[in-house]
Amino acid sequence: MPLSDLSDIQALIAVARERSFSKAASKLGVTPSALSHKVSGLEQRVGIRLLSRTTRSVAPTEAGERFLLAVAPHFEQIDAEIAALGDLRDKPAGTIRITCNDYVIDTIFRPKLSEFLAEYPDIKVEFSIDYGFTDIVQQRFDAGVRLGEAVSKDMIATRIGPDWRFAIVGSPGYFNRRSKPETPQDLTNHNCITLRLTSGGGIYAWELQNGDRELNARVSGQMTFNSIVPVVGAAVDGLGLAHVPEELARPYLESGQLIEVLREWNPHWQGYHLYYPSRRHSSPAFTKFVETFRYRV
Repeated sequence: MPLSDLSDIQALIAVARERSFSKAASKLGVTPSALSHKVSGLEQRVGIRLLSRTTRSVAPTEAGERFLLAVAPHFEQIDAEIAALGDLRDKPAGTIRITCNDYVIDTIFRPKLSEFLAEYPDIKVEFSIDYGFTDIVQQRFDAGVRLGEAVSKDMIATRIGPDWRFAIVGSPGYFNRRSKPETPQDLTNHNCITLRLTSGGGIYAWELQNGDRELNARVSGQMTFNSIVPVVGAAVDGLGLAHVPEELARPYLESGQLIEVLREWNPHWQGYHLYYPSRRHSSPAFTKFVETFRYRV
């Protein structure tokens, strides 16, 4: 791609972000007419209008919006990486706010937090436990954590954990009283320990898959939590069947305190990703946080 094309795309991004040729031109240090010429040239080359212009406003067309969603994050990532090189001269400091569930804190963040905080004593980390899909921009979080397939396409995503799977488990005592389920449909006859989602307040339906067959098992039972960690303890105590991350249940499976059932209905899922908005400059503290917790095989 010619350098002129890259320059024209950067001009388009600047105008779309500022919603003004004059404001974008001021930030880029060029004249509004020069900026308009660049955008018009790009539109002529792609053969479609990318910006809708009136005497009072400028906004992306549908085609422009699609183009910006696909291209702008790459330019912003380049800008962020260049900025990060300069940030290496500065001392990382400040508060990083992350929203995620307690399982992620315990299995992904906790093993590295001690070393990270010791290396960067001027960085503070604040975790907010939430099982819903938090709007991190509106709630002013630096980042959130979701499974890979749940990350919005307008976010930058960094993998922080390996692929993983759920397990349906119950205690030997529970299975002494109830027969083991042989199909997902059998779960409706069992006392299941449920998880209430913080967003919307609904009960989480167990997402099961066996090959091409997928289903959401809407289970019920006597115990409900809004956090996954105590669900495991309730299962160990024989209060019902639980659908929990396999890693969380592993010590109890190995000790015989829990027994897994319907294993073929719980395949591996994409690992957890740290997601955050596209932005031109990340703080040195946040950059260090991302690099520390980036998953490396």
